[in-house]
Amino acid sequence: MLGRMGRDEMRAGNADREAVADQLRAALEEGRLELDEYDDRVRQAYAAKTYGELSPLLRDLPAAAPPAPRPVVAAPEVPSRELALRWLGEVWASWVAVVGMTSAIWAVTCLAGGDLQYFWPFWVAVPWGAVLVWVSLMGLATGEPRKQADKKVRKAERKQLKAAQREKNVR
Repeated sequence: MLGRMGRDEMRAGNADREAVADQLRAALEEGRLELDEYDDRVRQAYAAKTYGELSPLLRDLPAAAPPAPRPVVAAPEVPSRELALRWLGEVWASWVAVVGMTSAIWAVTCLAGGDLQYFWPFWVAVPWGAVLVWVSLMGLATGEPRKQADKKVRKAERKQLKAAQREKNVR
């Protein structure tokens, strides 16, 4: 016969472990825990399977105010047309540079030789350009410019968080 299970024997979920880790982080920021003690307790929190394993980790700490939300860098509201043009510029920039350079080499060799030669940069420009036309059309159809802009915002957020953590560690 199954008896009534106490809370300490109940299995903890990811959200429960995360809440304990947040409270431990707040205690560290308040100076109530040393860094090595915080590390040990966080490891134990993420390894905990039951509420009974989580509760001792907070027992000697006062109830902390909920942690302040992390600063979020808002994605700049850029019109889709502008995002698409920026993205297309990034996609095509190397092609323009290489085709320009090979065409310049062709022009210089034509001037040095005094006669017009076969336009060999065609073999660089056309196949690569055809691939880029396909990439551009597929990227625009699947929303790649917005995805790339969002990826840059996430990268900036990570960079900002790392800088804030470094600044905190210096103090």
